[in-house]
Amino acid sequence: MGVWIDTDMGFDDIAAILVVAHSNLAIDGVSLVCGNAPLAQVRANAAGAASTFGWDFPIHSGRELPVLCRLETAQRVLGDSGIPTTGRSLPPAAELATSDAFSALCSWLEGSFGPRRILALGPLTNIAALALARPDLARRITELTWMGGAVTSGNHTASAEFNAYADPEALAIVLAHGLPLRMVDLDICRRVLAKPEDANPIRQVPGKNAELLADLFAGYIDIAISRGRPAMAIYDPTAAAIFIAPEIATFRHAQVDVELQGQHTRGRTVVETRASHATFNAHYAAEIDAEMARVIILGALVNEARR
Repeated sequence: MGVWIDTDMGFDDIAAILVVAHSNLAIDGVSLVCGNAPLAQVRANAAGAASTFGWDFPIHSGRELPVLCRLETAQRVLGDSGIPTTGRSLPPAAELATSDAFSALCSWLEGSFGPRRILALGPLTNIAALALARPDLARRITELTWMGGAVTSGNHTASAEFNAYADPEALAIVLAHGLPLRMVDLDICRRVLAKPEDANPIRQVPGKNAELLADLFAGYIDIAISRGRPAMAIYDPTAAAIFIAPEIATFRHAQVDVELQGQHTRGRTVVETRASHATFNAHYAAEIDAEMARVIILGALVNEARR
């Protein structure tokens, strides 16, 4: 069964793609979006990852700017490349010969049969563009699993998770069009943690990319360690683990709204779970088998390192 992945291609995006690639799901295509870094850097990261890991699925260049707001990246946390490391970095690679993500996503929805499942790992700008321009095709999406939003507090601001903050209008458009959103939010991802020693089994595997993967994973984990925390939440790979093994999570109905105003509240996701107070329009991951998610994620990274 083929699936689609929409990504802003940081390290946890790469790890999430590897989780899917090492499952029984075929990746029909990947669309790139601005987010962790500007789109030009996202394309460079994708080219380096595709070359390094031998990806043969098509990768398409998507939206360069959010729907309405100015570009907001995570480079102040992740560095200019959007991919921190403790040593090796993705090697430079030739520019991807990509087609337009909008056209490619439309063609995929027009031509595919059976479930049309999308895993979205960044701001929802590409999906919102589809919903606005081709609502007929957007209605064919049977599942949109998104790593984004927060039931409680944010990370990019006190109120907002980064992917929601970077393009809240895109999230509002997706919700308004009734797309089948399954939100894997900040809170659930923070239950799935990686510690510095989790990079060691990857480094010890005698594969050609073992040292690189270990350095990138360690650099990602160091985001938390350098800020005095003992472990790092494994955000996008947690969404990917749920995407390939939905039995590890429990989803509940909710009415999800996003705040579009306010200096301190813009991008906040408001999740109402009381049926008496809501018209449910989405699902959110309320529980997770965190240890099984770790087994899936770390297993995929070790298996990739062995290649």
